[in-house]
Amino acid sequence: MAISEKDIAYIAELSELELTSEEAVQYAGSLNSIIDYMAQLQELDTSGVEPTTHVLQLQNVFREDVVKPGLSREEALRNAPNRTKTSFKVPKIL
Repeated sequence: MAISEKDIAYIAELSELELTSEEAVQYAGSLNSIIDYMAQLQELDTSGVEPTTHVLQLQNVFREDVVKPGLSREEALRNAPNRTKTSFKVPKIL
């Protein structure tokens, strides 16, 4: 199924885009190239290929959670631009 400049103009109108006729021709050519490539991919025999979600054989790439001591209150507030003795001071948001 080839996409024509008329189809591009219709889609542009639905999307409220202003395209010149040269842009419509360019986009039609680009989309037709993509569709042709997808048609080539459809011709491949993938019956023996397992479905995958990633090209590499990854298992679990996350590290184990390790409990570590956090910052003390004074360390956390040390570089705060505006603070009270025990907390950050921020502008009121209503």
